[in-house]
Amino acid sequence: MIHIFKEGKDAAKPVLLLLHGTGGTEEDLLPLAGLIDPEASVLSVRGNVSENGMPRFFRRLAEGVFDEEDLIFRTKELHEFLDEAAEKYKFDRKNVIAVGYSNGANIAGSLLFHYEGSLKGASLHHPMVPRRGLQLPNLEGTKVFIAAGKNDPICPMAESEELDELLRGAGAETALHWEMNGHSLTRTEVAAAAEWFETNFGS
Repeated sequence: MIHIFKEGKDAAKPVLLLLHGTGGTEEDLLPLAGLIDPEASVLSVRGNVSENGMPRFFRRLAEGVFDEEDLIFRTKELHEFLDEAAEKYKFDRKNVIAVGYSNGANIAGSLLFHYEGSLKGASLHHPMVPRRGLQLPNLEGTKVFIAAGKNDPICPMAESEELDELLRGAGAETALHWEMNGHSLTRTEVAAAAEWFETNFGS
């Protein structure tokens, strides 16, 4: 997978896995990593799917309707890529925190839904429920921040609340942060994510 790896100043800190939204690239969320933890290593990945020339992490059938078969395949692909990247760049595979926006948040959520231990935690910005009717793995000890917009036309409030409930039901420790905005990634939610990260993973 096309990606950027930047080694941080403190190897003990979690590696930030950056996952962009539809039409983004591996460059998009680099400034966000600096706001969350400027000393952490960063692995920023570009989605392998193209929708009308816009990179995505998995296909969709329509707005808000996921191609489940492709989602499962692409989640496995990303999970295996993380194993390979940890070996290549010599970082602790068990110390990865995903930071995803929109489509990137959905693939991060899918990692949590499908693979026990794939992520130590996640900061999900405007995610949806990746799949329903699935037995989630044991997520005890996994910390998840969810940023949601009360006026988000793509991801209604009930969707965010359902995702929070499903993750907590599997043992994850969640923090649900509300913005009065729509689907955009705001500076205030990033500040809240940085505070959550410092509280849970800071030195």
